[in-house]
Amino acid sequence: MVTTKIEPSKHPLAEYVHRLESGDALLKDSPDNVLEVVGILHSYGVVLDAYSNNLCYIADNQFLVFFPFFKYFNGKVTREKLFKHWWHDRINYEYAEYCMKSMMWHGGGGLDAYLDSPEFNKVVKELIQAKFKYNPFMLFLDRVFVDFLPEQMRQMAYYSGLGQFWRVMSDIFMSLSDRYNKGEIKTIPDVVKHILDGLVADAAKPIVYKVDLGGKTYEIIPKSAGITFLMDTGVPYVESIFFRGTPFPGTISYNAQAYQIPHDQGKFGYGALYADPLPIGSAGIPPTLLMQDMRHYLPDYLHEFYQNSVRKEGDLRIKICETFQKSMFCVTTAAITGLAPAPFDTSDPEEQKANRTYLESWMDRFMTSELVNANNR
Repeated sequence: MVTTKIEPSKHPLAEYVHRLESGDALLKDSPDNVLEVVGILHSYGVVLDAYSNNLCYIADNQFLVFFPFFKYFNGKVTREKLFKHWWHDRINYEYAEYCMKSMMWHGGGGLDAYLDSPEFNKVVKELIQAKFKYNPFMLFLDRVFVDFLPEQMRQMAYYSGLGQFWRVMSDIFMSLSDRYNKGEIKTIPDVVKHILDGLVADAAKPIVYKVDLGGKTYEIIPKSAGITFLMDTGVPYVESIFFRGTPFPGTISYNAQAYQIPHDQGKFGYGALYADPLPIGSAGIPPTLLMQDMRHYLPDYLHEFYQNSVRKEGDLRIKICETFQKSMFCVTTAAITGLAPAPFDTSDPEEQKANRTYLESWMDRFMTSELVNANNR
């Protein structure tokens, strides 16, 4: 706790500034919020496990394949799985790709920078030559359109990078659920601390990507590149998926003359922390796929909690989205705390001022988010 108080914040969201400074979270602490957040993160952890495995499978086995018809099958194609796929009785891996493409489009971090480096281009060119050494047409295409095939490998690098990031997050969320079941997690600050401890523990975990072809290994992202879990995948992920996102088709005009989409990507506010939960379930809204996936893995106590509401399961996807948004504010609290200039319990006035400036800059971004609504649900 802060022992030497500076002047109260005058920011419109000052309540949340003071909440963080005192060791609380962006989401208020209550037994229902703890139940919802832990329950939905359990479901999310199961789904992320599947997403992670598939993204890494695609990166390792479907590189430089232009029509990967069976990329969602993880190398095991059976008639039963095919019928389930057509019937949509399956994990919606399309949402994982939506996140990957959004992250790649927004860029940022060491991973994005490395994919434009001469080192990356050199090894990719070697891979292309080996892959298409008996295909003169593709080699000619590569000479004419020099960025076409390397861009496909940049995308594969993002498949792998996001897959590795989600692998860690899935483990964090599943261990959170286990600790909750044991009675070790009782408050929202407990949830935030568990997530923060997990992020810190794996902060320097290297992100590497290599593929095998013709008995040779090509290190697309070698360990020597210095790409790490937190700063090079975690922070860009929060920026691109939690904050910026992409406009959902059908809810906003893509017509440039309508001026409904900012020209500056940095001003995008379509991420998970800003999304209106009500459209969830509508065609063309990507998070619908995630909510549909998570509904299959809700723990019994969360499913019962939803059943006690007025509409029971009539608006289940919306309920899941609202709960998911609450959980993401907890994850964001962990990220904000971990990246702060100084510990929030510091008694040094200069460090307190630096933290205040830091927190108020975050609150500027939360002004149009669902932060207040999430706390009032």
